[in-house]
Amino acid sequence: MPLVTPSKKKSAPAGTLESLNPATGDVVGSVSTITPDQVQGIVSEVEAIQPAWAELTPEDRAVYMRRAATVLLDRLDETAELLTAEQGKPIAESYTMELVPSIDALRWCAKEGPKILRDEKIRFPQAIFKTKRSRFRFEPIGVVGVIAPWNYPWTIPMQEIAIALMAGNGVVLKPASLTPLLGEAIQRVFEDAGFPQGLVRTVHGGGQVGDALTRSSVGKVFFTGSVPVGYKVGEECARLMKGCVLELGGKDPMIVLPDANLDFAVSGAVWGGFANAGQTCSGIERAYVMEEVSERFVDGVVSAAAALRVGDPTRTDTEIGPMVSEDQYELVCELVDDAIANGAERRCGGPVEIEGFSGNFIAPTVLTGVTHEMRIMKEEIFGPVLPIMTVRSEQEALEKANDSEFGLGASVWTGDRQRGERIAGRIESGMVWINDHMFTHGACQCSWGGVKDSGLGRSHSKFGFYECVNLKLITYEPGLTRNFWWHPYDETFSQAIRSSARLLYGKSGQKVEAIKHGAGPLLEIGKRVTRRGN
Repeated sequence: MPLVTPSKKKSAPAGTLESLNPATGDVVGSVSTITPDQVQGIVSEVEAIQPAWAELTPEDRAVYMRRAATVLLDRLDETAELLTAEQGKPIAESYTMELVPSIDALRWCAKEGPKILRDEKIRFPQAIFKTKRSRFRFEPIGVVGVIAPWNYPWTIPMQEIAIALMAGNGVVLKPASLTPLLGEAIQRVFEDAGFPQGLVRTVHGGGQVGDALTRSSVGKVFFTGSVPVGYKVGEECARLMKGCVLELGGKDPMIVLPDANLDFAVSGAVWGGFANAGQTCSGIERAYVMEEVSERFVDGVVSAAAALRVGDPTRTDTEIGPMVSEDQYELVCELVDDAIANGAERRCGGPVEIEGFSGNFIAPTVLTGVTHEMRIMKEEIFGPVLPIMTVRSEQEALEKANDSEFGLGASVWTGDRQRGERIAGRIESGMVWINDHMFTHGACQCSWGGVKDSGLGRSHSKFGFYECVNLKLITYEPGLTRNFWWHPYDETFSQAIRSSARLLYGKSGQKVEAIKHGAGPLLEIGKRVTRRGN
């Protein structure tokens, strides 16, 4: 058990990675690291165990998934405390945004996985294939590598691991270096649920260990992290002819229309923009509000944001915890300072000191007077900052929303569902929520992923399962007749083919002509195919 009594930070010995509490700076615990050269050996060990797991039926694997859900439920409180200690999110969000969704995902995999993984029969409407029987079979990839982020260090890897395991794979998890203890805790959930020992392994180290995992013999890589590193992962996987799923961040827009329920939209903006101290790939990072309601919306958001409680994340009434690290804190401050220097107005928030805590805290910050030339409207903020921009038309809102290299999620706030869906269809993103934002990460039946620089592929849902399998087509022919397209080729064969095409796909006149002039060749070919073995 790597969790130890918190202590003040000291120099960690070589081969050891210490985990620090973002709120206090105390050492939460430590784990042993490995070198990049050791990664393939661990992958090979999982590869040796995985085939026996794959031999189980999906229904049998589902039993283990339900056990894992029970194990996690039994240790719900201790895991929530570890989440808050190691990542810094308020204890309430450790439950709502990490653990409860993970339990639900495990149970969803157990319930729906066997149906999704069942062989799928294929119909042949073509007359020439009527004797054939075919199906899709979903086979495990082998071992899946999961490279996890620090912002949601439990629910992101847990849901990816759950689907990979349910599909019959083994998993090697590389947690973020800021949250290694949570990676160990994830592995223990599956071990204590009775999964084969060694089917899920955790490796620790810096970026070079993640690189080594990508280069190893894992059959697929799930990576969540920055765009530059994601590109490197994608390029390496392409070189090795293996698949990858990349979730690389976002710059989610919020569009508020004049007919929106404004109180509801304000509450949605405050939660979507400031949950997890804004350290969310699919959080609201920019709001475009129609001028008819802009002033009321801004006033409402400023008032609600200023009322959020910032401080000790272990308190049940705390709503904003610390930034995960000093580097992240400095980046957020840099973007806000740049915006203000270029004409933006800070309506509330900013860096704050919390008595008794040495962590880096930022009170929810609302900016107005922003322009699309500012860095804060282009770069991922990843902090509790919401820039709000007034727009004059729906078209302007759409153009601004799509003016981004990212395309993870977006939300439209309106009282008209048809209008919302029409706008959703024009937004360049992998997900659009109407009158809500990002909640579907807690619903494993919904797909997760983006377009443009937000990534590649999908996790969660049946499409997440499809990412974790090799698709195999299996067909059967009883051999009662010969295939007419087999040898020999001759003029009769050519005439029959042309007549068949017109008879099957032509207009009524062409069909008549095909019967009139092609009956003889067609009958001759019919005789040929019924001569079994010739």
